[in-house]
Order: sequence, then C-alpha cells, then structure tokens
Amino acid sequence: MNRSYETVPRRKVSDVSVTLGTEHFTEANALVREALGQAATVEIREAFAQRYLGCGMQAGKTLLIHGVPGNDMACYMDGGEIEVFGNAQDQIGNTMNDGLVIVHGRCGDAAGYGMRGGKIFVRDGCGWRVGIHMKQFEDKRPAIVIGGDAGSFLGEYMAGGVIVLLGKPGRYLATGMHGGVIYLRHELALEEVPKGLVQGAVDDADKAIVRSLLIEYNAHFSDDLGYGVDTSGEGFFRLRPASSRPYASMYAN
Repeated sequence: MNRSYETVPRRKVSDVSVTLGTEHFTEANALVREALGQAATVEIREAFAQRYLGCGMQAGKTLLIHGVPGNDMACYMDGGEIEVFGNAQDQIGNTMNDGLVIVHGRCGDAAGYGMRGGKIFVRDGCGWRVGIHMKQFEDKRPAIVIGGDAGSFLGEYMAGGVIVLLGKPGRYLATGMHGGVIYLRHELALEEVPKGLVQGAVDDADKAIVRSLLIEYNAHFSDDLGYGVDTSGEGFFRLRPASSRPYASMYAN
C-alpha cells in the first residue's frame, strides 16, 4: 500500500453536549435545536437512529454525533458541518444545499439523494443508490467520497457533481446518468460500462479534483485507518456521459 499521503488540519471541540438515548426523534431534534441556539458546536451522545438530525442546519453550526443517527441526517442542510463517529443510516444529505458531512464508518442507501452542494465523506462502504439525482448549478458542485465498496445503482440518474469511489461498485452502476462525473479506482471491464457512458483514464484536470478530495479524506480518516490513501490521483478512471443527452434516443421527438 502506498503510504505517501497528505492531510489538512483536524478541528472542532464541542461547546455543549446533548444525550439522546431513546428519545423520540421529535423530542431529540428539539433538544438539538435548542443546544444549537446556545452554541456553535454541539456534541450528541447516544444517538439511537433518531431521524432528521441537522436538518436545514446553517453555516457556522457543527454537530459531533456519537452513535448511529437515523434516516435523513443533514437533509436540506445549508452550510453546517456534521461529523459522525460511527455508522449512519439512509438518505444522509438528502437534498443537501451546502456544508460538510463526515462519517467514520459506513452509510446506508441513497446518501446524497438530490444533493446540490457541499461534500459527504464516508470512511467505509455505502448502500444502494448513493448519489441518486445529484445535480449542480453554477458554482455549486456537490461531491461524495466513498472509501469502501458501493451497493448497486451508485450515481443513478446523476445530473451533476462528483463521486469518488475507492472500493468497487455494485451492479447497475450509473443507470440513467446524464451529467457529472464518477471517478473509479477500479477499472470497469468494457462490457461493464453502461450504455450512454464512456470510461477513460483521468487527465490532469481530473487528477487535481481527485487529489483535493483525497487530501480531505485523509484529513478525516487517516487516524482511524492507520494510513492515508495515495493522494496523487494516479490510476483512477473517469466515468461520464457520452454526450449532454446520452439517452435522447429513448424518448419520442
């Protein structure tokens, strides 16, 4: 394994701590919102699948979550930061507009559903349909980095943004993808490249994108893993639509 890597500084010490335990998600979110009203950084302990944590959170606010947050964590988030010290469930970053999500474990299905800005970093693998309907507008270009293997339908109907996959993809990769780019560390066999898409070696511009995201990945996870991934961007393969309308022939004129 290549042990040459770069990182950027770590951060964040909590100002307020909230213990959720078995609180219902409604009461749990009320407690978290109250704490965020008092402090910029809030530590959540004993998260037991409470949904919607960090929903709509604004820039300048941070959640440090210990436990397993429930579905739709960081949904509609608009510039805040969430760091999870464990696994996360489904649809994290649903329709996320901006901000940062870091998961020190794996995540479930549909992470980044409709995501239109910000970044999601997952140390390990992910479930199905991650990055589904990702999109971008003007200078907003969302990014997802997955450190392990991905379930089926990664990048399904993807319309914009960036996905970097360090492990292997599942079946039906990028079904219906018509925008954005997926960077794969493992080359697809020719027969595995989906129709309407093209696979190719990364160029210098691609390497710069991958390099920047992997430096951030190392900053978040190299302490966990005991090593850092190679940040050169070398050896990746780019998967993108063959044209701006790769599926036009499937629809009536």
